[in-house]
Amino acid sequence: MALEKRTTGLSKSCILIIVVASVERFAYKGVASNLVTYLTDVVKMSMSSAAKCVSTWSGVTSMLPLITAILADSYWDRYSTIMASALLYVVGLVSLTSWALLHAWMPCTSLFLPLYLISIGQGGYNPSLQAFGADQLEIEDDSHCSQGDDKSKVKSLFFQWWYFGICSGSLLGNSLMPYIQDSFSWALGFAIPSGMMSLSVASFLCGTRFYVHKQAKIHNRPQESIIQVIKTFAAKILNRKFRLPSRDDDDDVLELELQEKPLKDDFNGPEGLDRDLAKLDEPPRITKTILRLFPIWMMLLMFAVIFQQPITFFTKQGMMMNHRIGSSFVVPPAMLQSAITISIILIMPLYDKLIIPFGRLLTRDEKGISVLQRIGIGMFLSTIAMVIAALVELKRAGVVRKEGPLESEKQMSIFWLLPQYIVLGISDVFTVVGMQEFFYTEVPSTMRTLGIALYLSVFGVGSFLSSFLISFVEMINGKFGKNNSWFSDDPREARLYNYYWFLALLSSISFLIFAKLSRHYNTLNSSAK
Repeated sequence: MALEKRTTGLSKSCILIIVVASVERFAYKGVASNLVTYLTDVVKMSMSSAAKCVSTWSGVTSMLPLITAILADSYWDRYSTIMASALLYVVGLVSLTSWALLHAWMPCTSLFLPLYLISIGQGGYNPSLQAFGADQLEIEDDSHCSQGDDKSKVKSLFFQWWYFGICSGSLLGNSLMPYIQDSFSWALGFAIPSGMMSLSVASFLCGTRFYVHKQAKIHNRPQESIIQVIKTFAAKILNRKFRLPSRDDDDDVLELELQEKPLKDDFNGPEGLDRDLAKLDEPPRITKTILRLFPIWMMLLMFAVIFQQPITFFTKQGMMMNHRIGSSFVVPPAMLQSAITISIILIMPLYDKLIIPFGRLLTRDEKGISVLQRIGIGMFLSTIAMVIAALVELKRAGVVRKEGPLESEKQMSIFWLLPQYIVLGISDVFTVVGMQEFFYTEVPSTMRTLGIALYLSVFGVGSFLSSFLISFVEMINGKFGKNNSWFSDDPREARLYNYYWFLALLSSISFLIFAKLSRHYNTLNSSAK
């Protein structure tokens, strides 16, 4: 009966959780979108150091859900994880606001304490909140149920509004907060996200009595299964009897599942354990799944590196251009990040109505384009975005050398950067949404959380890779003297366009390898069927 009521809409608890998630995105983007400006203008870091700090912080923030998801699903319930994480989140935001007020008397290194408190808080808060929101649907994963179609519609409705909610929150955070931070004060710019986050947590608490609480059924500790996987994987490598498994291999050794039951196995005692440890010729299913997806995962890292640019060098690039409209209004460079979100919101409805039908005409396939083709299109567009960014920066650098920095800021409008932001937003619709579907569907049903974890880890590792590439370029530049630095703080000496060309080259290589792997991947899956 509850299900029938929900087929036409979402429950109040679902709606409340979506609103809470939207406010969290507003708070996070309100801090993250303009952080590189704060580090360079207030903390007085160099452009490259600030970019590395932001990339590393973003990487840690993206990777932490992999750890907290295991803890939340294995040892705590989701509600408790949300509340504990929310406390750390709010403490981190309040501490950041306090640091902004007292920064003149605070050591620079102390800034990273509130920032990483926010990371830890968000790492537990986001995945648990989304899973808890899905729990409110009161839907069991039984595809053979007579009401399966209705259940699917309710699920789709929830995730559709969830995505709309986080996009709306991100849009407000990217557009409103940079303006307040640049035009009024940083303390106020951090205090507003702190207050909004506190208000959203209080609202979440008020709905406690309406929530559906699902208890995880735990039979084994997840770390034991993970250790077993590592042992088996290492033994296979040492014995050199390793092969890339196909999707449909049915060796039922181990399955890791982090949402309901952390481990599904076929041994219940010491004898069974010894028996399975001896079967080193049959790698565990989790190992085979990861290895099958690993080549695709690797090629997506450059996409994640490119997606770090809007919150780092794109923002800094805008600071060296004219960002005035008229005589009074100043456009904060970080505000242009909202163009990405706007592009996503505008393109998403067109995807099913225009792009898929057009794809059907080209491919003569009912699906229009495959998931891997969708990801590939986004990767190609992200490379185009870097080419556009390089050309715009090349023009800006030319004006600086010819007219001087002051004339450059008058002649080159910040809106020259809009195309690269818009193209990145369009690429997001293809690649990011495609990645979610790919990693979710390409794993067994009992390993869905692993699929989501693999998707999230692309952006986490990609952020670290971005930081590494900056350090690598700095090291190479250092051998040719200070005047050759691509990341110089002096607009006349900066050669940021070279870095953009470098990323475009690496991205092109990744795209070509991805295209080759995709063809081989589809062939393997087709033959396996």
